[in-house]
Amino acid sequence: MYVLQTMTGEEQRFLRLARHAVERAGLTDTQIWWPRRRLVIRRQGRRIPSLAPLFPGYTIVEAPEIDDQRLRLFRRCSGFVRFLPDNTAIQELRDRDLELIRHFLSFGEIVQQSRVTFDVNNRIVVQEGPLKGLEGKIVKVDRRKGRAKVQLDMYDNSFLIDLGFELMAEHRS
Repeated sequence: MYVLQTMTGEEQRFLRLARHAVERAGLTDTQIWWPRRRLVIRRQGRRIPSLAPLFPGYTIVEAPEIDDQRLRLFRRCSGFVRFLPDNTAIQELRDRDLELIRHFLSFGEIVQQSRVTFDVNNRIVVQEGPLKGLEGKIVKVDRRKGRAKVQLDMYDNSFLIDLGFELMAEHRS
């Protein structure tokens, strides 16, 4: 798996063009994903469901390698910026980075909200969903908005993303 940077806001267009180009070239061993997250945005007291990129400006490419043919193919697609860390030293995801991407992709291309409760010390307890296994990386919880800010590391860079959650009703005996 490789990370491909696109122009922010052009991910959907790039994805459409790249998938079409891959199909035309007969590269059946090449897949492209644009992971997104489902969030609920509050506007004027109303809750509005929305989709937002999980990693704005980035798509994920799974291929045996990024050879000259694939590099040329992707470069021709509008919105292409580069492969990470750069086009002359393309590196596949490994170890923690690969594990992180596989974690999110295991929930599909659109990551739904996690289901959580809070313990007696008011700490978040993830019952199911994409936040499960990332509890130690949660740096802030906003119960009112139903979001958890998670600190992730990839390619030796650290960044924050918001993931949505819904509070499960707690049953007391």
